[in-house]
Amino acid sequence: MDYVDPKRKGNFFVKVFLAAVLTILCIFLIKRSPSLNSPSPFSVHEPGVTHVLVTGGAGYIGSHATLRLLKDSYRVTIVDNLSRGNLGAVRVLQNLFPEPGRLQFIYADLGDAKSVYKIFSENKFDAVMHFAAVAYVGESTLDPLKYYHNITSNTLLVLESMAKFGVKTLIYSSTCATYGEPEKMPITEVTEQKPINPYGKAKKMAEDMILDFSKNSNMAVMILRYFNVIGSDPEGRLGEAPRPELREHGRISGACFDAARGITSGLKVRGTDYKTGDGTCIRDYIDVTDLVDAHVKALEKAQPAKVGIYNVGTGKGRSVKEFVDACKKATGANIKVDFLPRRPGDYAEVYSDPTKIRLELNWTAQHTDLEKSLQVAWKWQKSHRDGYGIQSTI
Repeated sequence: MDYVDPKRKGNFFVKVFLAAVLTILCIFLIKRSPSLNSPSPFSVHEPGVTHVLVTGGAGYIGSHATLRLLKDSYRVTIVDNLSRGNLGAVRVLQNLFPEPGRLQFIYADLGDAKSVYKIFSENKFDAVMHFAAVAYVGESTLDPLKYYHNITSNTLLVLESMAKFGVKTLIYSSTCATYGEPEKMPITEVTEQKPINPYGKAKKMAEDMILDFSKNSNMAVMILRYFNVIGSDPEGRLGEAPRPELREHGRISGACFDAARGITSGLKVRGTDYKTGDGTCIRDYIDVTDLVDAHVKALEKAQPAKVGIYNVGTGKGRSVKEFVDACKKATGANIKVDFLPRRPGDYAEVYSDPTKIRLELNWTAQHTDLEKSLQVAWKWQKSHRDGYGIQSTI
C-alpha cells in the first residue's frame, strides 16, 4: 500500500492555490492595463477632433493633403494599396507626426469590399477625402476597363460604406476631364460635362453616383474638379515620385524633370497643330499647395444635405510650350524637346473660371507663378533622385 506524505500533499494544494491566485491577479492587471483596456483613438469619436479618412493618401496629392490636415490638427487615417502611391511618403508623415492618435496607415485595396467594410467598422470617421484613383488620360485610352472599375466601382464601395456606418462628409477628388473639350472658355461649374476619354467618363460616372445618392441623404458633399497639378511641399518634405513604368503617361512636370535629370533623352510634346496661339495644348496649372488648401476649405464649409461643386484652378491658361520654357528656366537645363503627333483623348484648351470657389469658399490660388512652382518641385527632385528611396510596396 502506497503511503502519501501529508506534507507533500499539503505543499501540492498550496502550489495550486498560489498558481490560481497569481493567474487571477494577472488577469486583473491585464484588464486594468490602459494600453489593452482603452480603445484605439481611431475607433472612437472624440469631441473637438475631426477624423478624416484619406484614400490614396500615399499618392502625390493625397500625401500633401494629409500633411496639411495633420498640420491643422486633424486626425488622419490613410488607406492606400500602394499601386500608385509611395510608402516613403507615409514614412515621412509618420516621422513628422509620431504622436499617438494622429496618423495611421492601412494597407488595403478599395476594390475589396470586405476590406473596405472592415476599415469602416473598426474606425470612426467624421469625413472622407477620396483621392484614390488611377489618373492618366493616355493610360485610360489604352486600358479603359481598368479605369471604369478602379474609379467607378471603388467609389461606390466607399459611398456604400459611408452610408452604412454613418460618415457624414465626403470631399470628392474630381477633374476638369469631366468637361471634355467645351466650345467656350473659361470653364464654369455649369459648363456641360461631355468627357472624351475613359478617365473623364469614369470620373463623371462617379460624380453622378454621388449626386444621385445625395438627393435622399443628409451627407455633406463637396466635389472638387481640379485642373493640372504641379509643385510640391514648399518645405521640401514631400514631392511627386511616379512609377518609372508610368513616366510615359504621367504629368508634364514629371516628364520635364526626367529630361532635365537625364533619366530620359528628352521631353516629348504631343500635338503641335491645335487651334491655339502656338499650336500646343493650353492648360490651367494649379500648385498642389493651393489645391490642398481648397480641400481643407471645402471640408470646413461642408454642410449636411448640401452639395457643393467647384472648379479648382488659377483661371489662366498656359500653353505646353510656355510650360516647357518655364521648366527650362526653373531647372537650368537645356531640355531637348521632341514634337510628336497628338495623343488620343487629349483636348486643345482647358482652363477654369474659379469665381464660384472664391465667392463661396473664400479660396483663391496663391501660387500662380509657374516658374516658382516648378523651382520648388525641382528642388525636391534634385534631393530625391531615387524618389523616396524605399520600396513602395509592403
